[in-house]
Amino acid sequence: MRMESFQLLKHELVVVCEGLIEQLEQTGAIAEFADQQLGKWENACRSVLQQVSEEIVRIAVVGPIKSGKSTFVNSLLKGDYLKRGAGVVTSFVTRVRKGPFLKATLRFKAWEEVNADISQAATLLPAWRERGEAEPFDIRRKKDRADLLAAMNTLSTDQLIARSTRNLNSVLLTSYLKGFEHIKGMDFQENMSIHYSAERFNEHRVFSGDEILAVYLKDIQLEINTGDGLDDMELADCQGSDSPNPLHLALIQDYLLTAHMLIYVISSRTGLRQADIRFLTMIKKMGIMDNILFVVNCDFSEHEDINGLRALLEKIKEELSLIKPDHQLYALSSLFNLFMAGGASLSEKDRHRLEQWQGESEFVSFSDQETKRFQDQFIRKMSGERYTLLLKNHFERLRLIASGITHWSAMRRDILTGDKDRVGEILRRIRAHQQKMDQLSAMMKKTLDGAAQQINSNIRKNVDRYFDARYGDVTGEVSRFIRAFKADPALYGEELTSVGFNQTLYLAYQDFKQALDIYMAQTVNPKIIGFLHQEEKSLFEALESIGRPFAGMVEDALSEYEQAVGDFGVPFHREKREMSLMPTMESVKMMAGLKVPAASAMMRYSARVKTEAFMRLGFYAMVNVLKKILKKPILKEKQDAFQALEDGVRRLKRETEQSVLYYFKNYKENIKFQYLFKLVEVIAAALHQRMIDRFQAYITDLSALTDLLDEKRIDKERIHGILEDVGRKAEASSATIASLDSKLTKLLN
Repeated sequence: MRMESFQLLKHELVVVCEGLIEQLEQTGAIAEFADQQLGKWENACRSVLQQVSEEIVRIAVVGPIKSGKSTFVNSLLKGDYLKRGAGVVTSFVTRVRKGPFLKATLRFKAWEEVNADISQAATLLPAWRERGEAEPFDIRRKKDRADLLAAMNTLSTDQLIARSTRNLNSVLLTSYLKGFEHIKGMDFQENMSIHYSAERFNEHRVFSGDEILAVYLKDIQLEINTGDGLDDMELADCQGSDSPNPLHLALIQDYLLTAHMLIYVISSRTGLRQADIRFLTMIKKMGIMDNILFVVNCDFSEHEDINGLRALLEKIKEELSLIKPDHQLYALSSLFNLFMAGGASLSEKDRHRLEQWQGESEFVSFSDQETKRFQDQFIRKMSGERYTLLLKNHFERLRLIASGITHWSAMRRDILTGDKDRVGEILRRIRAHQQKMDQLSAMMKKTLDGAAQQINSNIRKNVDRYFDARYGDVTGEVSRFIRAFKADPALYGEELTSVGFNQTLYLAYQDFKQALDIYMAQTVNPKIIGFLHQEEKSLFEALESIGRPFAGMVEDALSEYEQAVGDFGVPFHREKREMSLMPTMESVKMMAGLKVPAASAMMRYSARVKTEAFMRLGFYAMVNVLKKILKKPILKEKQDAFQALEDGVRRLKRETEQSVLYYFKNYKENIKFQYLFKLVEVIAAALHQRMIDRFQAYITDLSALTDLLDEKRIDKERIHGILEDVGRKAEASSATIASLDSKLTKLLN
């Protein structure tokens, strides 16, 4: 089985679809054939063509920083296209697709997003001037940049490097400030993007490999013109899953929601680490563990012999079994495969490395075998159930249309050659069945509308219950997590003396927010995504159970119609194969443009506590002055400062809790109204249309043709010849579609 075979089938399907469209256009242009049904079939064919062209299999390559994800993707592409090691502050995903020529499209964050990032990172930054909503921070203003730089300069060297949580925000802010001078002069095109084509293709590496520029990026899309089997596929090189910035993890989660397959890369230098276990556990909670392959990226230089490598692999297998017992693990050298594909284009240094590795015959043989095993399984998964289901659905729709055209042609030929009384009786029966079908359609619509309302009511209850502030599955947990955070005197007491209250409060806030962000990204977001998957499954099954009886009623009505026209000897060319009742969830989402609300949106909260914290400190200082006047004991200055810090952190936690609950409330409403309710609506409409198409393909309006016959304004012989040609072409299309469907079935067996 090869991916190319499926892509060839898809190409042939497009040819058949385009042929039907051309035939319908030509037939509809003939005055004697005025019929709305021809236009409906043409639109349906164009819809299939659009879906086929837009269907992309998305493959997310994930894993920790420095595990070799970019090298692995490059090895699949057989070329060094992706820049490796973009830094820990970058949050973009590099997407790779097949294209007619080399092209890199860099999409940058909007200025509003940049300013929001900076405002988040600078919250409670010492010496950072307060800003009201009337004049929020804008990096494009020279004075705002000067203010931010001055505030950054108040931080001591120890604070910039003491703990990664503090260092992360300072690196982010510094990168934005340094990178602005380069970014401001760029000639952006639509949607804050730029393109590099042909000989300028490699210029995209300047941005992806430099932190001060990469921080401005939202994503990169590369189009390459080489590589077998990459048609209709998108490979995504995601940021390291162990990035110290939890927002990056949330952005990875957003892409994973659109991915059809995951490849998790593990470095043989480190094996499976705690960070891997956390990330894989998160994937499991999200409910997307089914289509995942594990690749151990082997470094030949790291292992003494093949037995040491095998021992490591056995250990990794045992550890993975705790998370996914039926996992599939492959071990190969991505860099060796990339060097082998590079050939003459390798540098002298890389050629020496390749020659050295080629001498390691056991490693090379093992890696080659594993590479082939991976490629076979990769192709099998790529061309498996999802891809097949999409093709089969398209085959079904086109087969139904071709069968309908054949019947449409046969009915008109029969009318042309029949006597007036017989034609009149046929028309009477057709109208009677059309009326019955209209009634059935109206009943289906009413039932589905009522069911949709009930399903939406259940969704509303489930979502409201899940996000309930007191009893919900996640909201209460987040509140408890926030309230449990403590400003430990042992951690901040010495810093109150050495760097002062301002900077200590800033550090306490950074510690608190980092802990909360990690909790949100690793625990809360996966739970919400898993909940949404369950709601999707439930609503889909509910609509399917309602539609199934109507599908039987449609078949019964078609059988009665077949009997009615058959009594007059009219041939009935009906597609009698069992057809799938429901559209695929993916096709419905794609056509309606529906996406799950972004998980990264949940990370955009802030706390406004600085002013009140300083007011507290001022209050305690005033109390000391009064006590001194009244000759009462004076609290030590450090105790005053720490009391103010505790009160500031307490207020900080209250404000943050309110902010998070506010975001939960908005996110909850978005889930209901912008996603789940709309999903119910479009699936119900697609289900109804699917059943209507089933009988409308055969119930045809013959009144225009009979009027022309009555008025004797028709060349029967000419029209009969045209109809015969239409029928032959439609039958040929049906035969081709049946053959393609048969080939698809054989490929899977």
